[in-house]
Amino acid sequence: MAGNKSYDVVIIGGAVMGSATAYFLASNPDFKGSVLVVERDPTYAKSATALSSSSIRHQFSNEINIRISQYGSEFIKHFSDHVSVDGDAPELGFQENGYLYMVSEKDKAILTSNYEQQVGLGSEMALLSPDEIHQRFPWINPEGIAAACLGLSGEGWFDSSGLMQGFRKKARSLGVTYIHDEVVGLTRNNNSIDQVHLKSGEVINCGYVLNAAGTRGNHVCQMADLSIPVVPRKRCIFVFDCREKVADKMPAIIDATGIFCRPEGRYFLCTLEPTPDPDTDYNDFEVIHDEFEERIWLPLAARVPAFEAIKVINSWAGHYDYNTLDHNAIIGPHTTVKNFLFANGFSGHGLQQAPAIGRGLAEMITYGEYRTLDLSPLGFERIETQTPFLEKLII
Repeated sequence: MAGNKSYDVVIIGGAVMGSATAYFLASNPDFKGSVLVVERDPTYAKSATALSSSSIRHQFSNEINIRISQYGSEFIKHFSDHVSVDGDAPELGFQENGYLYMVSEKDKAILTSNYEQQVGLGSEMALLSPDEIHQRFPWINPEGIAAACLGLSGEGWFDSSGLMQGFRKKARSLGVTYIHDEVVGLTRNNNSIDQVHLKSGEVINCGYVLNAAGTRGNHVCQMADLSIPVVPRKRCIFVFDCREKVADKMPAIIDATGIFCRPEGRYFLCTLEPTPDPDTDYNDFEVIHDEFEERIWLPLAARVPAFEAIKVINSWAGHYDYNTLDHNAIIGPHTTVKNFLFANGFSGHGLQQAPAIGRGLAEMITYGEYRTLDLSPLGFERIETQTPFLEKLII
C-alpha cells in the first residue's frame, strides 16, 4: 500500500456512509488529519447502497430522524455544488414526487401526531382524508384507508450509486486514501483501538476507527470484544411493467398493508417486509419470487386497480443492517472505547440519512461533539442500557 502506515481515521466500509463521513472530514478545514477507507468489495455490487430502493422521506415520528432527512433532502438537491471535481459531478435525478403514507383507522391517530410533528419542524406535508386521496389520486382505491400523509417537498427518490460515488470521488480528490482490502482484526489496548489489521497482512496504526461495515458491523465489533444487535435481514425488490398509464407524477406509496411502491422510469418497483423476517446469511441474495405473487400483487392491485395487469421484469434481493433493538441507527463513539465509532444498524434508512450522519460523525471526530444536529439520541448508550429509541409507524 502506498503512503504511510498510520492514519488519524480508519473507516471500515467505503459505501455511502463511510464515503459520506470521509467527504465531510476531508472538506472541513478544521480537520487536519489523514483518512483511510478500507473496502472489501470496491465494486459495491452487494452493498446496501447499490441494492436499495433509493428513496428519502421526512415521515418519521422522532425529531432527530425528521431533521436528518430534512438536511438530506437539501444536500441531495444541491449535490453537484458540494461534490463537483474539476467541474464534474454526478446527476442524482432527484424525483421530488413525495411519499403518500396511507393508514387504516387503527393507525390514524399516530399518523396525525407524526404529521403535526413534521409540520412543526418545517416539513411541507398534507394530511388527507379518503375523499381527498381520491380527489388528488383518482387511480387509488381508498377503501379501508382512514387517512394519509403526503410529502409536498423534500421527499422522493434518486440515484443511490451516484450519491455514493459522488462522495467517494470528492473525498479522494481531497486526499482521502481508499484501498481494496478487508479488516480481519483490531488491536484493543484497554479503552482504545490502536491498530487495524488487514487481510493483506498490513497493520495500520490509527487514531479513530469508524465502523461503517453495513451488515458486517457486529462482526467488526467482535474484533474489539464489543457487540451491537445488528444482523442482516433480506429484502426483495420487484420491478414491474404496467399495461395502463397510472399517473403523470405518482408519489411513492406506502399502503396500510406495508407494501411500498414507486415509479422507476416507465416501470414501477415494490417491496414488502417478509413474514416471518429471519436473520439471513451475509451472502444470501437469492430472490424469494413467491413473495410477489403470494403477498404483494393482489393487495397492491386492490389499492391501485391499474396494477391488475402487470408483469414483473426484474427483481433483486438486498440486505438491511437491521438493529433488532429498535430499528434505528447506532451512531457515534462507544461509551468506554472512545476512539471506536459506530455507523451501524440503519435498518433500511441509511442512504437517506448518509449526508447528516456523515456530517455529524465528522464533527464528533474533529471537535469531540456534534455541532449541527445532536445525534446523541442515536448513540450507543441506549444499546448498553437496552433502552429502545422507537419510531412510530416504522417501515
